[in-house]
Amino acid sequence: MTHFFRSLLLAVVVAVCAGCSSTPPVPDWQMNAHGALARSAAAYLAGNDRVEGAEFARAREAIASSGRVDLLARAELTRCATRVGSLVLAPCAGFEALRTDAPAAERAYADYLAGRVSPADMALLPPPHRALANPGNSATADTGALRAIADPLAQLAAAGVLFRTGRANPDVLAIAVDTASAQGWRRPLLAWLGVQAQRAERAGDAVALERLRRRMALVQGGP
Repeated sequence: MTHFFRSLLLAVVVAVCAGCSSTPPVPDWQMNAHGALARSAAAYLAGNDRVEGAEFARAREAIASSGRVDLLARAELTRCATRVGSLVLAPCAGFEALRTDAPAAERAYADYLAGRVSPADMALLPPPHRALANPGNSATADTGALRAIADPLAQLAAAGVLFRTGRANPDVLAIAVDTASAQGWRRPLLAWLGVQAQRAERAGDAVALERLRRRMALVQGGP
């Protein structure tokens, strides 16, 4: 897989139907699962938990009808990645329930999101994430590898991994804020702005702190 994270959203169609455009139409369960999974991720990033939960339940039900544990594991990883990218760092319980039967690449990606991927499993990650998984990187190397991730959600998730492992330098925070802002993703934007505000407060930078608070109020719909 050349772009692992994007395949998390597309795998329900791609993994089963690659090269079949001139043969039988895509089964309904694949289309239903793909659409519901995309809507679920978008709703979570927008801060709408009710819609996110309903759409993910639809996606999960559609995928489960196929008996494809690998696709269900990827769906759970997609859900977990939206949370890591939003700095909600709880365990990925949905994936862990499937871990025993999940493919090795999915297990490695889950460990990466949790900040504990082993050196032996780093090769199972795509190159940009593989570079970020190395805890011995310099801050410059981490920032460069993060910028190299083109997919916005994958980039936010990677920034979340750096935060989780204590490697989120100011450039990482700025990249995450800019990415969430460009996509209009309210939940992660508020989370990353909040981290910047905490650091400004600890540094005694009152001007930056007030600017960040005004921006956060704007995102929240305040004056």
